[in-house]
Amino acid sequence: MSNRAFLDQIDSKISKGNPSEYSKVVFILHDQLNLEVWPDWVKVEKPLLIFVESKEKGESLPYHKKKLIYLLSSMRHFALECHEEGYPVFYHSTKQHYDGALKDILDSNHELSLTFMTPSEWDTRERLRSLKDIFEQRVTEIPNTFFLANADEYKDKIGPGYRMEYFYRDMRKMTGYLMNANNPEGGEWNYDEENRKKLPKNIKPPEWAGTEADDITKEVIDLIEAGFSSHFGELNDFDYAVTRRQALYRLNDFIDRGLDQFGPYEDAMATDEFVLFHSNLSMYLNNGLLLPKEVCDKAQEAYDTGKARLNSVEGFIRQIIGWREFIRIYYEAMMPDVREANHFGFEKNLPEMYWSGETEMRCMKECLKPVIKDGYSHHIPRLMVLSNFSNLTETDPRKLNEWFWLAYTDAYEWVVLPNVLGMSTFADGGVLASKPYAAGGNYINKMSNYCKSCSFKISKKTGEEACPFNYLYWNFIDEQRETFMENGRANFMVNMFDKKSDDEKEAIKSSSRKFIEALERRK
Repeated sequence: MSNRAFLDQIDSKISKGNPSEYSKVVFILHDQLNLEVWPDWVKVEKPLLIFVESKEKGESLPYHKKKLIYLLSSMRHFALECHEEGYPVFYHSTKQHYDGALKDILDSNHELSLTFMTPSEWDTRERLRSLKDIFEQRVTEIPNTFFLANADEYKDKIGPGYRMEYFYRDMRKMTGYLMNANNPEGGEWNYDEENRKKLPKNIKPPEWAGTEADDITKEVIDLIEAGFSSHFGELNDFDYAVTRRQALYRLNDFIDRGLDQFGPYEDAMATDEFVLFHSNLSMYLNNGLLLPKEVCDKAQEAYDTGKARLNSVEGFIRQIIGWREFIRIYYEAMMPDVREANHFGFEKNLPEMYWSGETEMRCMKECLKPVIKDGYSHHIPRLMVLSNFSNLTETDPRKLNEWFWLAYTDAYEWVVLPNVLGMSTFADGGVLASKPYAAGGNYINKMSNYCKSCSFKISKKTGEEACPFNYLYWNFIDEQRETFMENGRANFMVNMFDKKSDDEKEAIKSSSRKFIEALERRK
């Protein structure tokens, strides 16, 4: 990234534009790869487009190798597509961060004016805005239009009591998805009750096709292998889509073969079945290869034509226009102070297994396997296993947040932080979630087949052979009883703990202390 040694493919296909020959340039970030939502003047005037590969950004966290491959390869492919559509392109590789690289360009070209779209991530936004302070009228910021909702219209509502469901209903009415006039299709806004089934033995999820790496992607793989070998995760068998055409194929394939069964089994987990009927489209939505409206339009069409059932389409659309949009607004409302949220005051480092994948707990091993291999798992392993275990073992939620950010291919701070610090760990104290998302082994056994092949026994509640989730859960309920007692939806769990015998309570406390103290932690 610090030089052009791994840019032969770009250099051979794009005649590098020279900023000195232009008066107006537009900076395109790695997560803004779709000109359809940029202002019309960009498409009409075709100004010089600047792309920057920043080594400093790539090294700011030990990001998953496949995440780096995906981001760089998709950006290179997009730059090439822009060139083929008649845009002049300046593709820059630098050791510096974005602001340093752009400052050098502006310093060297005094007549140049630069436009950038508001970055989704806070730090990058602050860096680019610092250029406005230096160059004043020569740098222009335009609003981010990769989302459906205007965050400024909603962010003042963010606070305890304002839940996603209220926002989601507003979005349904605004967009018209699954609506009959002002009423929801089928009479209900939410069909979650129908979407909590365990995967039956006789239902086999689709085999999802991958994308063969082309020469551009292979060159990026070589770059990551050479310069980022110590980063998290594996890089072998990279097969993600890296162009809009390829991402659209993935979308259509999901609509045809996954969407109908998505709803009933969206919370299910199964050994060696990591995607199931999920779309795995979030990475493409989060860098612009796909747009939220076109994805939801496809889902609505599938319902209208009878291709997919209502509860599946509703659940899928809710993830996009409801949850995805809502957490982005939460991020805008809560930053930057929320970065330090730690309601329970946990200070322990992340368990080492999150990096190695090595553990005798079958559920943890299965849920970590696709993260280490591909930077992916669907939302239930993220929420109810990996985040749940982190909280139950008194792990600093900020450490978990950082791990999610670096480990997942679809992760950016705006999407990870609300999900981890707001929802899954309750670190914000209840601004985003109405109650802590804590669960014992019974939930995992209900939604997966992991427990059958685990060395721990789900039937045992305490002791060395017992499923650690069993006693850790009740220990957490007791230790955090004040938070649970304040919550009308969860205070009954404290009452259930209090009804246990003194011997049961002591066994829970003893098993939990022993497990937590023996847990190997990341240094």
